[in-house]
Amino acid sequence: MTQTSATAPITQDPPRGLLAGKKRVLASAFAGTTIEWYDFYLYGTAAALIFNVQFFPSDSELGSRLAAFATLAVGFFARPLGGIIAGHLGDRVGRKALLVVSLLSMGIASTLIGLVPNFEAIGWWAAASLVVLRIVQGLSAGAEWGGSALLSVEHAPARKRGLFGSFTQIGSAAGMLLATSAFFLVQNSMSAEAFESFGWRIPFLASSLLVALGLWIRLGVSDAPEFQELKDSGKVAKAPLREVITEHPKVLLITIGLRLAQNSVFYLITVYMLSYLAENRDDSTSGVTAVMIASAVGLVTGPAWGWVSDRVGRKPVTVFGFIGIAVFGWIFFAFLDNGPLAFLPIVVILGMNLAHDAVYGPQAAWFAEQFPIEVRYSGVNMGYQLGTVIGGGIMPMIAALLYVAGGYSPWLICGYLTLLCVLSLIAAVAAKDPARSLARTAA
Repeated sequence: MTQTSATAPITQDPPRGLLAGKKRVLASAFAGTTIEWYDFYLYGTAAALIFNVQFFPSDSELGSRLAAFATLAVGFFARPLGGIIAGHLGDRVGRKALLVVSLLSMGIASTLIGLVPNFEAIGWWAAASLVVLRIVQGLSAGAEWGGSALLSVEHAPARKRGLFGSFTQIGSAAGMLLATSAFFLVQNSMSAEAFESFGWRIPFLASSLLVALGLWIRLGVSDAPEFQELKDSGKVAKAPLREVITEHPKVLLITIGLRLAQNSVFYLITVYMLSYLAENRDDSTSGVTAVMIASAVGLVTGPAWGWVSDRVGRKPVTVFGFIGIAVFGWIFFAFLDNGPLAFLPIVVILGMNLAHDAVYGPQAAWFAEQFPIEVRYSGVNMGYQLGTVIGGGIMPMIAALLYVAGGYSPWLICGYLTLLCVLSLIAAVAAKDPARSLARTAA
């Protein structure tokens, strides 16, 4: 590793002629991550709505719900391992190859989830099969984000990396939109009995069609010239993960911290809220509708926040987002307990699109800017996935426990989210912000 690359990551524009395929790159980032997250979020929605009944029947409603959320968390715990493997190979072989593998494995796992017999048919083998397939989903998701983020950011002009990186990020919103829309359509086109019997399987089975489309787009993209030059020179890192841990430990901790609050509020809204409303307001559809609307709005707000971060820097935009998340948590649960659910989409939009997206939109570019190219895939993957496990993966389960511990009041959940926001703010202040320097130079 050279000193130059370590101290000045991603500072030069690619030659103009090499940007001819940038539309295909952005389409690949968007389509691939949309399909990946469609599959991953399908599980979260199903865990909140149906898996407790289909795979974890129990005399205790809380026990069944916790078991379903635990299998959701299993996928998150597998993500760092997927990130480690993909990061090592991605830094040595290339980003594109890993992205093709991740898309295939995610699609196969999701399709098989739609075919697994329930507990009534095969007993605990059903739950075991579900856990195995969830682990495969987690490994795949661990490989996906870092490769897609780097593919888009490394192809971008220096002053548009926030915007380019946001196309990876809005794949999350689009995937959530597809997942919630699929469940919404299925739930509202058949009886509750039919949905519980077979209807919930339809969105999972549809994954195979989406994967074929994603592969067609992704196979037409090549690695960025910046990485290809490194690979051709033979200077790729031999042990990129070890270099990240030994030579960039502070940056690794910063990227982990940047994920905590953002990912936590995301899963509070998109997963825990669904079961919270079902339990406390006897409503299982308003939450899905609100998330679906906010996901559609996110297709615009994600790139908008990425664009703003190119103009003013990543740090001020992200700090605004974390402060917004901390305030939103308290307002959110007060509304869920007493507010008119007809206005729930507006509340969710405030949390998701105003606060959350201010952090998430610029995140791909900001993570990539923290690491030199030799270890960039390993670094962004490790930071992103570990932060995801701590922040989002266990959040629905922790929220369910804190709700009971707080005397069936959500104040402990809100306090926990506020604590995570403080930790994320510390990380944001400590992170370097080359985009801000570029913005000042342009001004």
